[in-house]
Order: sequence, then structure tokens, then C-alpha cells
Amino acid sequence: MTIIAASMLNDGLAQKLDYPSTNRVDHIDEYHGVKVADPYRWLEDDRSDETGEWVKAQNEVTFSYLDKIPFKNKIFLDLEKAYNYPKYSAPRKKGDYYYFYKNDGLQNQAVLYRQKGENGTPETVLDPNKLSADGTTRLTVFSLSKDGNHAVLGFSKGGSDWQEYQVMDMKTLSMLSDKVEWVKISGAAWQGDGFYYSRYPKPEGSALAAKNENHQVYFHKIGTTQNEDKLIFEDAANPQRFHTIGTTEDEQFAVLSVSDRGKGKDGNGLWILKKGEKTFNPIKEEITDFQYGVIENIGDDFLFETNENAPNSKVMRYVSASKSWRTVLPEKPEPLLGAGLAGNKLFASYSKDVSSRAYVFSVDGTLENEVKLPGLGTASGFGGERGDSFVFYTYTSFNYPPTIFKYDIASKKSAVFREPEVTFKPEDYETEQVFYPSKDGTKIPAFITYKKGMKRDGSNPTILYGYGGFNISLTPAFSPTRIPFLDQGGIYVQANLRGGSEYGEKWHEQGMKLKKQNVFDDFIAAAEFLIKEKYTSASKLAIQGGSNGGLLVGTVMNQRPELFKVAFPAVGVMDMLRFHKFTIGWNWIADYGSSDNAEEFKVLYAYSPLHNIKEGGKYPATMVTTADHDDRVVPAHSFKYAAELQAKAGKSSDNPLLIRIDTNSGHGASNTKKALETQADIYAFMFSNMGLVWK
Repeated sequence: MTIIAASMLNDGLAQKLDYPSTNRVDHIDEYHGVKVADPYRWLEDDRSDETGEWVKAQNEVTFSYLDKIPFKNKIFLDLEKAYNYPKYSAPRKKGDYYYFYKNDGLQNQAVLYRQKGENGTPETVLDPNKLSADGTTRLTVFSLSKDGNHAVLGFSKGGSDWQEYQVMDMKTLSMLSDKVEWVKISGAAWQGDGFYYSRYPKPEGSALAAKNENHQVYFHKIGTTQNEDKLIFEDAANPQRFHTIGTTEDEQFAVLSVSDRGKGKDGNGLWILKKGEKTFNPIKEEITDFQYGVIENIGDDFLFETNENAPNSKVMRYVSASKSWRTVLPEKPEPLLGAGLAGNKLFASYSKDVSSRAYVFSVDGTLENEVKLPGLGTASGFGGERGDSFVFYTYTSFNYPPTIFKYDIASKKSAVFREPEVTFKPEDYETEQVFYPSKDGTKIPAFITYKKGMKRDGSNPTILYGYGGFNISLTPAFSPTRIPFLDQGGIYVQANLRGGSEYGEKWHEQGMKLKKQNVFDDFIAAAEFLIKEKYTSASKLAIQGGSNGGLLVGTVMNQRPELFKVAFPAVGVMDMLRFHKFTIGWNWIADYGSSDNAEEFKVLYAYSPLHNIKEGGKYPATMVTTADHDDRVVPAHSFKYAAELQAKAGKSSDNPLLIRIDTNSGHGASNTKKALETQADIYAFMFSNMGLVWK
């Protein structure tokens, strides 16, 4: 690794940046007697000319800065090379066909294929790359009817969460005239000659920012228009509820799930509609913090996965005749990741210190065997139908590219079905799991990955990544674009913070609402551990996180800026007082709380990234990333945060404080090329600000 002065890279990088001037307006909100200024409220209008000009001006500064980094193009080429190999999904069997996705290497979107039998010749079902000139239209849903004769295909444009559903004739692979619009938070659940789906009324105002309310369930019959769709369920009196519906494999039951996260409840209620009947019957009518998910029906009974009085979750059987519950898989010390029925067996996956364990049970809950996995990593899949004799699953880890296995139910054995065609050598890299103490003494797990031969001398460029929220676990996974970074002597650290699901609901609850500071303390403690143990130093440490993880990065930058050299808050929730005012942001109240509540406002205001930037502060080199079509965490969060950061710390900070705004992209990169460009810019920004050269 070559270390040089930043000024030697390019004189322009070492100079003070001339940030665009951002107009401040005199806007004051009052929360529970506290007056809060919001001088950049105008940036919330994503359709205004003023906001458009501001985005253009910010991008000109940012991309001018990035383009001066002499090794940026080499990084992009290295990432392209690492990413350029065929990538497959696990196949799904339906009738005589196996359906799967494949990306040849650098295609913007994976192509959907099918073939007859395991060794048949693949034929293209749909190539999303042909749907838009820039490759940003994605295939988001593919749902086959029970007989396999039709399929619902869902499409998203430019990274938006809005979807449009169409129907394909699977005999001819031609699209029918059916079109369903304004679909969001939905699947496609077939029953007979049509399917259930969930949608919102067409939004008033900005389609990418307006609040989404009154989630409705409809039934669409093949060959009809959307105007003819039958309204199945809505609850206009409770507009901030999600209503989603699924059907059992035999299509005898439709299962309606209703959640009320807008009122801070983390669970859901369940109703069942039997085929031929007109009234939903409640299984769990009251919506509490307990979650229920139907696995499958067994006749008129149902298998459920639930965390009711079981923070690590369990599997229950609901006996319809007696309206009683029976435990099938009791709660274990390890969290239940998921359960499914295939080949008349119950497959269940658990997490042991953030690594997968998979087991096969009889339908009554008798353990039959464990599915042996290659090591400490993540296994997913195990789905299928009752008549199947095998299932597929995918296994991956930090130094183990996703590999598809076929598990034979009768012999209880797994075999590799498809290995990735990569030149990467797993034996050249190493992952260790550590447990470090947080501020309150809680042991927090983290995975540390690097190339063998790494010396713990404090000089290694390191990325510390975190999330810590919404009951989401950061599990071991392979990233081809991470390998070139490791080859440059980099270290990648993934911290499993509280707020996630790594150790069940109790772990989640320790990072929610009034306890959110635990998450930030966990992340800060990870940085302190890495520095103390000489994996890296403050001058070589970058922090990164997206969405809720962007909030994490923005918060710890305010609380401990001296710990980090570089920061990447991506698509972050930065205004904790107004997040519930946009699209489906109200859905996050169950995790964050709300500024409408006096006690919760006090906590939110104390850590909200936007509201805690210090005047004259010394901040790490920062590149905020967002996108114009992000309608999940609207870009106004990042716009207002970047404007405030530049206004308060732009002159006092020796480091660049930039925002990179992608176009025709959303909450994640909308195609492969954009993902590679973004990652190349991140590595280039990091290395140049650490005084390093990418060789």
C-alpha cells in the first residue's frame, strides 16, 4: 500500500470547496412547546425548479471533485472485472419447468429464464434489459398461477417503489392486455382465474413524495380492466394500516394480514377468507406487538410462525374446529429465521450467533435431521410445494460466493446444484467473528473480513458497516465488489447492532424508540474496539450505512466525529421530526416513535442528524448519497441534511462535505452500472481522503 499526501493526488482536492449557496427561509415549527427551525423546508418539494437547480449545482461540485481523483477509473474497472461472472438464482419448479434468474455478468438486470427439467435448454421468459433504454426498469414480481398457465409480472421504473402489474400467458410467453397500476407493499396471490393484490389510490401531488394512505386489497380477473377489479378490503377509518393478502397452496383460503405500525404497533392481525365464502373470519383480530405469519394450511387448520409470548418465535398450529392453538415448534434459545412447508416436511432455519442453522421436521414438529451447511454463513430458500421430493437453497458467506444446493428429502442429503464461475479464491481471505463490549457492557457481535497476511498495526483502511433497526439482521454474505477493496489491504467490518433481529425480539426492542441510543453506542463501541485492537486507526476508518443505517452514520458523526476519517450516510432518515409526513414513512413510527408524542419527541430531537449538526464542527470527509426516485426515504432527508452540514461546518471543516444525487434511481441502485459507479466513487472518495492510492 502506497501512502502519499492528499495534496499530491491533485491540488484541487486539497483546496477548500466552494459549496453551492442554499437559500434559508424563516420557517419555524413548534413541538410540545419547543420551537424548531426548518430553514430548508423548500427542499422537500421534489417537483420545484428551485430544488432541481439545487440538485444540479450540488452534483456539479461533487462530480467535479470525484473526477479529479486520478485512480477513480481504475477502481471502476477493477469492480467491473470482479463483478463480471454469471450469477444465478435458485430455481423454482412448476410443472415440467424450472424457473430461474440469470445475469451473464454485467447486465443491468437479471433475465428470467425457464427450462424443462434440470438439464433442459433455457429459454428467455422476460429480459428486463429491453424494457428501458438505460436499463432501470426492474422485474420485481413473478408469480405463477397454480396450473402454471399464467403469471403476474411486476415492474418498477427508475428505482421507485411503485409497481405496475401485467399478466403473461405462459404457453406463448406473450403479455395479455391486463394492467394494474399504483401497486405498493403487495404480492400477487392467485386464486382460480385471477389474483389478489394491494394498492393505494392514485396519489395527489408528487407521486414520489406524497403520503400514501388507505391501502386497499383488490381481486383482478384475467382478461378484464383494472376498473373492473373487485374491492375486497379497505379500512378508510384507519388510513395508515397495511393490508396484504396471500393464498394457500391449494387456493382454498385467502389470508389477510393487517398491521398498524402508524400507531406504533409492531405486530399484525389475521383474517381468513375461505373460497366460496364472502366474509373474513378473524384468527387474531386485535393488533398488538405480536406478529403472525401463515406458513400453510393443513386441511382447515393452519401452521403459523409467531412471536406471541416467544421473543425468538415459534411455530403454532391453529385448529379451526376448536379455535385452539397447539405448539408445533417451541421457542428455542436461537431466533427462528423462518419456516416453510415442502414435500410434506417442515423446514425451519435458526440463527446461532448470526449464522444459519437449518432443520427438517415432520408436520407435527418431530425433528428428523439437520441440514449440514458448509460453515458459518447464511442459508436461504428451502421453499417448495407439498408434492416436491427436493428443495433448493442458497448458501453464502463473506468469502463464499452464493452457491445453490439441492436437498433430497428422502435421502436427507445436500449436493451442489450450481457453483459460481469466479476466479476468486476463498482461501486467500479470512473472516473472524468478535464480540466487543458496548457502552452498557452488552456484548455485540461483529464480523471482520480481510485478506490473509493483514497486520494489525493500525494502518489498514477499514469500512465499518451497520444498520441496527427494524428487526433486520445483517447476516454473512458475499459481495464481489468488496474483493478488490480487500486486495488493496482493506478491512470490512459488519457490526450486528441492537435494533436488529440477530438475537430475537428482545435484541430488537433494545434498539427501538426510547432505547435508540443503544444502537449508536454499539456502533461507536465498534469503532473504539477496532482502533484499540489496532485493526485500524481513526485516520483510516470509514463508516457506512444505508436507510436506517444512514441515520446511524449521521448520528454518530454528530456524537463522535473525531473517531472517523470518512463517512457515507446513504439514503438516510435524517429528519427525525418529519419522516412520517412522506410516502410510507408513518410505517416507521413502530420503530422510532413519533414527534407527535412528547416523550418520543424529546428523544428524537436529541439525536436527529439534521438537528444536531454543530456550528463550526470538525466533521469527517462526508459523501451523502441519495437518488431522485427514492420514494421510500425521500431524498429531501439527505438534501436538507447536506445543506445544513455545508452551512454549519463547510468553512470550519478541513474535509469535503458533499452530496451525490443519482438520477433515475431509487432506494437502491436501479441497475448494475449505477451500482458499480456508486461503489467506485465511494472507494475513490475514501482512499483519496485517507491519503491512499488505489494500486
